[in-house]
Amino acid sequence: MQTTSSRRAAVLGKPIAHSLSPVIHRAGFAAAGLTGWSYEAIECAESELPDLVAGFGPEWAGLSLTMPLKEAALKLATSATPAAIAAGVANTLVRQPDGGWHADNTDIPGMVRVLREAGLGVSTGRHAVKEAPPRVTVLGGGGTARAALAAAAELGAEVVTVVTRRPEARAELEPVAGALGLKLEGADWADAPAAFDAQAVISTVPKGAADHLAADVTWHPGTVLFDALYDPWPTPLAASATAAGLAVVSGLDLLLAQALSQFEQFTGTQAPEDAMRTALDEAARNR
Repeated sequence: MQTTSSRRAAVLGKPIAHSLSPVIHRAGFAAAGLTGWSYEAIECAESELPDLVAGFGPEWAGLSLTMPLKEAALKLATSATPAAIAAGVANTLVRQPDGGWHADNTDIPGMVRVLREAGLGVSTGRHAVKEAPPRVTVLGGGGTARAALAAAAELGAEVVTVVTRRPEARAELEPVAGALGLKLEGADWADAPAAFDAQAVISTVPKGAADHLAADVTWHPGTVLFDALYDPWPTPLAASATAAGLAVVSGLDLLLAQALSQFEQFTGTQAPEDAMRTALDEAARNR
């Protein structure tokens, strides 16, 4: 069994009691034999983040960030990946040897992975795309929508339709789309059903916000739905897509995919995916 000196990691956000991240990472530590590692959930408001992180000692290896901290996390980082910079949000902070924090957004490769596994075209970027670029629709304009735009770019998309309840939210995504080389086409919430004519529909809106769309949309063969929610599951939108015979990806799938990269960045050890998946599935069933 591998042992290490005491190291700490945590997920930060508000509210945070519902988070399943501790279940995933603790299972990973146990399976990898990292007996000196701990992972906890810490409730933290955006205004509290700088002081909280500044008080962390050298035993802290990494942090997972959820709402409403993803923009603030990027701002306090001393370095960041190009993807996190382009998206303008980070969900990961990794402690550096000089004491600073390196920001990443593991939601982006996580989304790419789960969408590809669900059957969306396999490309490594638009320059490698041989077929027509995939059509992608994103519902919502928050931090997860920013990651969705970056994932769409990685999947080879050139144009993304963004559907929001507020026009201002779409305007805030324009610089993100520009940094990613994407053309953003906006649509109002009342017109959302017409935007489901896409190869991938990515819903990033809060619980209940898209429920009414289930009765209004016409699903197209081959569309992949990614709904970032996982409690309750299935959402009406996910149930509608499943009934239409489409591939559906949940927020639980993304939660695992993004955690695998975080685990490896925190520990320098390959993530024991099977053990982490099993623990997450069991915890989700017992909620």
